[in-house]
Amino acid sequence: MVRFKELKSTYIYPLFFTIVLILIVFQYQFSFLESVFYDLRIRTDLGINFSDNIVLITQDDESDEFLGESYPYTYAGHSRMIDKVFLDSPSVVTYFSELSSATTKSEQKHQEDFKNQINNFKKNGGDFVFAASMDLWGTQLPPEYLRDLEYSYSLINKDNLAFSKDNVVRRALINISGEDTLHLNVANKFRKKINQQTISTTDIQGAYYVPEADATFSLFRYYTSPNIPNGFIKKISFHNVLVGNFPKHFFKDKIVLIGPSYISNSSDFVLTPFKKEGIGVSKLMVHAEIIQSLVENKTILAIPKFISKIVSIFIAIILFIVISRASPVRGLLIVVATTILLFIISYILFVAFGLWLYVTHLLFTIIGVYYIWVPFRAISEYQTRFAIQEETKLLKKVESLKQNFISLMSHDLKTPVAKIATMSDVLKQKYSDNYDLTDGLNSIIDSTKELNKFITSILDLTKVESQNINLTIVQKDINPIIESVIDGLSYEYDRKNIDVEIELGPLYPINIDVSLLFRVISNIVENAIKYSPENSKINVKTWDDAQWVYIQVADDGPGIDLDDINYIFDKFYRVKNDASHSIKGTGLGLYLVRYFVELHGGEIDVNSKVGSGTTFVIKLKNN
Repeated sequence: MVRFKELKSTYIYPLFFTIVLILIVFQYQFSFLESVFYDLRIRTDLGINFSDNIVLITQDDESDEFLGESYPYTYAGHSRMIDKVFLDSPSVVTYFSELSSATTKSEQKHQEDFKNQINNFKKNGGDFVFAASMDLWGTQLPPEYLRDLEYSYSLINKDNLAFSKDNVVRRALINISGEDTLHLNVANKFRKKINQQTISTTDIQGAYYVPEADATFSLFRYYTSPNIPNGFIKKISFHNVLVGNFPKHFFKDKIVLIGPSYISNSSDFVLTPFKKEGIGVSKLMVHAEIIQSLVENKTILAIPKFISKIVSIFIAIILFIVISRASPVRGLLIVVATTILLFIISYILFVAFGLWLYVTHLLFTIIGVYYIWVPFRAISEYQTRFAIQEETKLLKKVESLKQNFISLMSHDLKTPVAKIATMSDVLKQKYSDNYDLTDGLNSIIDSTKELNKFITSILDLTKVESQNINLTIVQKDINPIIESVIDGLSYEYDRKNIDVEIELGPLYPINIDVSLLFRVISNIVENAIKYSPENSKINVKTWDDAQWVYIQVADDGPGIDLDDINYIFDKFYRVKNDASHSIKGTGLGLYLVRYFVELHGGEIDVNSKVGSGTTFVIKLKNN
């Protein structure tokens, strides 16, 4: 039951809310946000290169002022201008100017000349197309006299009814009622000129048919930024062409687009992914971008949204597994890395293959999964931390009870042990002439000494673990302490005929707790005596330097194996060899020695080799 509750809070609940979140996210298109990501790819599109194929001739405010005329100008002006263009041998000429009908005989004559110039240009291998537009007032066709010349519909589609509804031009209209628009028509004419196969709507990647409009659309790629004043696409004013103010071959083998671009007329400008506010970009420039995109047949295929939704579910499952097992910081890094990887992959798909992956659902899924998991992870970690705190409190209580029990037990044991030792000593003195009884009483006395040492060690361990040891610091020369220790152990080393050599260098007094240091030195020297064979030697040496006072105790004992030497200072650890089985010990002596030395701010090192003895070096601060 408890396990099921943990599973619910750790996995089932967050998984349920994750699924609910994804289902909610799928109900919305987030078109405006997606348009931001889409336009960012368009602006940084490295998958399409600039090609110098198009030249723009603009009818603008500057030309009006120079010619003293107003748009769309007289046929006489158009005739002289177009003659200059034709003489430079362009490939395709497209007229976006809305020419008016000739009303006077003079204008009719110039209109006729204008038409003859176009026919002669076409006879000589050139292509000419009039742009026909549509607006609220209907279809705007060329004047009736010029309609036998070729014309095509040239509409610019704005996102005002679909996608982000921000009036930005992202799609090209390529076919209306089965008839190719001017953009595809001009692109195919130019492709023929450069010996490339013409394309139809079925050849264009991402082209889609809208039955309500009876038209085919396609997302196109801007092959250069259209809003740079002096950008890659060549532009020249109408009046400069009229007077021949352009370099030779300026129009040669180019697509020439002629049309209005008046700053004073907002209808001549549209918004693009490069400029989504303000006056926008000249329509003539956008026509050039669409035509060039179709010339290179580089358009964009929108990957179906259901694929993005499938990928969203897949990412949610992966993140569900990964974040549930990672730390909060690592989980955040994983989320950030996944988000960055998502944008990198979507960008590569776009620039390399012209594929538009809908990323908004994916982004919201990643962020949503993380922010659902964060509180549940926090709750889970809080529960775990609370359980650990409660367990720690319980362990502290148990530890306190254990220490109190050991302390009381040790104190209570000391009294009977002392009584046993006292009574044994009294009996030994009384029956000193009874050898067998005296030998048994000596054995009892020795055992009570060992038991008393063990009880003292347990009491010290209890103080260490409760951090209840207070140092009584005095300034003292350690050499007398060492001499006192060795004198007190004379019976033990004389019994084994061990020679204890003492080399005590002159030392200054240092700050120490005399009783604790006495026990440290006593333990080390006593161990050396215990483990040294008979007729061996023990060397005790002291010296100092500017930083430390050194105490060295070296013996000729059996040594310590490398596998044991790293553990000899651990609590209750005893070296496992033949000598340790016959020598009594608690495994606490060296543990307490190291603790007491470190309590003084010192260090203890050991160097040993099996069969070559053991050397302990104690370092105390020389202050």
